[in-house]
Amino acid sequence: MTLALRLDTRVVWEANRGKPVHKNSTVSFGQDGNLVLADAHGNVVWQTNTANKGVVDLQMLPNGNMVLVNTKGEYVWQSFDHPTDTILVSQSLLPGDKNKLVSRISAIDNRDGPYSLVIDGERIIFYYKSKRSAMPEIYSLMKPMFIEGGVLEKMTVQSYHASTDPYLHDILLNFTLLDKSSFALGTAELTYNATYSFLQLGQDGNLRIYTYYDKLYGWTGRNAWHATFTLFSADLPYLESQCQLPEKCGNFGLCEDNQCVACPTPKGLMGWSKKCSPPKLPRNCNGAENVEYYKIAGVDHFSSSYSGEGPMRLVECKEKCNEDCKCLGFFYNEDTSMCLATHQLKTLTKVSNSTHLAFIKMAKQDHPISQYLDFLAM
Repeated sequence: MTLALRLDTRVVWEANRGKPVHKNSTVSFGQDGNLVLADAHGNVVWQTNTANKGVVDLQMLPNGNMVLVNTKGEYVWQSFDHPTDTILVSQSLLPGDKNKLVSRISAIDNRDGPYSLVIDGERIIFYYKSKRSAMPEIYSLMKPMFIEGGVLEKMTVQSYHASTDPYLHDILLNFTLLDKSSFALGTAELTYNATYSFLQLGQDGNLRIYTYYDKLYGWTGRNAWHATFTLFSADLPYLESQCQLPEKCGNFGLCEDNQCVACPTPKGLMGWSKKCSPPKLPRNCNGAENVEYYKIAGVDHFSSSYSGEGPMRLVECKEKCNEDCKCLGFFYNEDTSMCLATHQLKTLTKVSNSTHLAFIKMAKQDHPISQYLDFLAM
């Protein structure tokens, strides 16, 4: 169980995320102004840390914000300052790691998932971190043109009546800079009230806006929440491709035109299935002595455009992966001589430029087949 706020059937905020409590747990709002969730043994699982700070009341506002206020009506604490994976209408995402959005593992497992979204300077960065990786890797980056040279103060989800038609409702992402100038990015224009909407970083790493409209779906018994905006979309080519999502093709796969089209193997590109996985590596890591690589031309890693080192030679890039026991392969751009050695492969994206190369690490074979790289010839 968790202390959570729901908008209809959707959980939009959780206090004790990833730390479930069980039967006979308690929630108490003490005379000292502290809101506390304790387990059946009285151990504090979560609290607002507002004891003796002048809190006199707990309020649930119409916009979904839970607040603790003092005698002046000022917010001493508010749930809007502690998002999980969701931002409601009128709520803002602020810069920094403490205010980031973090995906869930699944619909029924509310522990932190591998995806996160962070505002950093003039950029909105999407990160992916698997159990294998020491550091998160960027899989997408938003840098709106109108922010050029400025620094983001916050990103706010807003819903308005359209100025051109009173029957239309706009859902906007409003970007406010430190100099207090602001710019709005339209995400959807609807013919019904969009007040009950929220922005969510999904368990698949996609960013969506969901809107409630019971007249469209409620009478059929289906979920009245539906996606009115999807960032990584197969339908809108000017947005991000779904191939950019790290787990689009599961553990391993080649993606093209938003579809998983092949499983890259030492013998070539085979038909993709959910069983596709990278080659197994030797248990004993011993540099280059017991590993080799097979080559795939015309592919990018999901982080190729945002990460890497260089310029360097191909053999130097290979050596970086050889020296790292957790490295599963490396990506090399022959045009720029940039190198990306990675601990996670996941979804590779097919590109038209054959100078974008991938080298997948595998256990050395007694009789290497012709597809394996002969680095001595380089």
